[in-house]
Formats: sequence, structure tokens, C-alpha cells
Amino acid sequence: MSQTNRTLFRPEIESIQQATFGMGCFWSPEALFGQLPGVVRTRVGYAGGSSPNPSYREMGDHTETVQVEFDPSKLSFRQIVTVFWDNHKPSNINGYKGRQYQSLLFYEDASQKEVIHQVLQELKVGGRGEPDTEIHPYASFYLAEERHQKYYLKRYPHAMETLLPLFDTHAEFNDSTIAARMNGLAKGYTGLERVKKEIETWEMEVGERSGIIQLISRIRW
Repeated sequence: MSQTNRTLFRPEIESIQQATFGMGCFWSPEALFGQLPGVVRTRVGYAGGSSPNPSYREMGDHTETVQVEFDPSKLSFRQIVTVFWDNHKPSNINGYKGRQYQSLLFYEDASQKEVIHQVLQELKVGGRGEPDTEIHPYASFYLAEERHQKYYLKRYPHAMETLLPLFDTHAEFNDSTIAARMNGLAKGYTGLERVKKEIETWEMEVGERSGIIQLISRIRW
């Protein structure tokens, strides 16, 4: 894989952090968070339960979840938690199909736990009450099947024909930053001009950035 592909796949960021959560069907949340500048990678999968080797057809007691890797110098965990609670109604999904669509939020360390409780307190002070969300320490995450990764982007054949050749495997494509942004675009959470302006700030050679911008500009939606 070329240096360009490595940059698109997963930029080298020493301080990268991770957030994992469930907020209903995982397709839309992956697109919602994938369009945010500062997000490096998004994946969908299953977490929160004890059933071994969950799958979409046999999820057991797990929940559909989204896992986000982000650059904290551009996007804070507080911002992620705020977007999380601003974009779903926990009481409307809890109990649906068992635990499949549970409102669920994990913390990976004491710092993330503190941020979560700070935001919860702010919600209470603001009159929104405490959301019906389960909050647990992060334990494990099981990657969902290929067809669920970047679901909205994969509904556009020309976009896939344009982007896939940049990568050696489907897995590298699914984990890429460019796929996360374009999945958000496919869902309508962002616009092409916004994505192009962000790419202009990526740490790549000028010619590589221009090539990527030209490539995504030619996609037929």
C-alpha cells in the first residue's frame, strides 16, 4: 500500500483516542460521526453483552454499536458525547428487539468517565433530565459483517468503483478516513465542498491532495 493509501487509511496520530457507543441501528450513527472533522476511523459492530462471537443474525445480548477513533486535538470526547445525546432519544429505543437497539455509552478511562458525568450534569441543569442510557467501562467490540460497514456509501456503485482501487483490501477501505467522510456525504450529513476543504488540510503532498479531490469530485451520486 502506498503512502497515499496509508494516509487515507489511517493517519499517523500519536494521541488518537477511541469512543464506543450504541444509539439505535448502527448505519446512521456511523455516517453521522464519520463526517466529523477529527474522526479518523469508524466501524460498526456488537458490544455490551456476554454472548460469544455475536453476529447480526445471532446477536445474543449484545447491542449494535459504533466505534470511532478520533484526533483529540481536533475533536474532543466531550463533543462526541454531546453529539451522541443530541442525536437520539434513548427512551424510544431501549427494549426494542431485546438489547439490539440499546442506548449504550462506554468509557475507556477515568478521564472519559468524568467527561460523561459532566455532560450528564449539564443535561440535568439544562432541564433535559438524565437520559435512559447505560454507561459501562469498555470491555470488547466485535466487528460487524462487511455489508454493514459504510452502509450508505456502498449503496452508490460509482462511488465504490471510484474509491476501492485506492486500497488493497475491502478492510482497508472500510477503515479509511476518506470512506468515513464519503459515507457521511452519502447519507447527507455533509457536503462535497466541505469534504474537499478538509482534505486540503490533510498532511499529504499537494499533488496527492489534488488527486484525491479531483477523484471524489467525479463521483456520480
